[in-house]
Amino acid sequence: MISSPMARTLRLCAVAGLAISGLWAAPAFAAGAMMTGGLTSQPIGHYDFCKANPGECSIRPSNLAPAKMTDAFLRKLVSITAKVNAAVKPMSDYDIYGKDEVWAYPDKGVGDCEDYVLEKRRQLYRMGVSLADLLITVVRKPDGEGHAVLTVRTDEGDYVLDNLNDKVKAWDETGYRFLKRQAIDNTGRWVSIRGGQQVLVGAVQ
Repeated sequence: MISSPMARTLRLCAVAGLAISGLWAAPAFAAGAMMTGGLTSQPIGHYDFCKANPGECSIRPSNLAPAKMTDAFLRKLVSITAKVNAAVKPMSDYDIYGKDEVWAYPDKGVGDCEDYVLEKRRQLYRMGVSLADLLITVVRKPDGEGHAVLTVRTDEGDYVLDNLNDKVKAWDETGYRFLKRQAIDNTGRWVSIRGGQQVLVGAVQ
C-alpha cells in the first residue's frame, strides 16, 4: 500500500460498504478532466512492479484521445468494477507476501487496492480500451490515508473505478485528494495532479 503494515493496508484498501444503491454516480454536468502537471516520482510499488514486468512499463500508446463515453462503455466500466470487487478478497501485502508495497495481479483471488486497480486495468485493456485511458492513480482519502484507484479518461471527463465501492464516479465526486497518476503517453512514467486540483471537492458516498 502506501505506507504501514497489515492493519494500515487493510484499512486503506479493504472493501467497505458495498451495499450502496446504484452503481453510477452521474454528475450534473460533464465531470471534466483532471489537470496534470509535470513528471513526478514513481511509487515504489510500481517501480518494483515494472522491474518484474518490464514489458508493461515501456508501452507508449499511439492514440492519446480519451475514450468515447457511451452507454455501452459505461456498462462495461460498471460491470468490470463490480466483477473485480466481488472476485478479489481484500488482504494486505504483509499477509500475502510478508512485506509492504507489493503491486501484483490478484491471480490468487486476494489483494489490496493497487492489485484491484491492476486487474481492472488488465481486463479493460483486453476489451480494447487504450492504456492511455486506464491510469493507475494515487489519492489521499478524507481521513488522510493513501489509496489507489483506476482513472478512466473519457471525452466526458475522468472517472474513477474504486475497490471501496461499486460505483463509477466522476473523479471530482469522490472526495479524494488526487496526488499523481500514470502519464498518458508512457506506462512507466508518472505525472503530478496540479496543486489547484488537490482539494476535497466532494463527499464519499
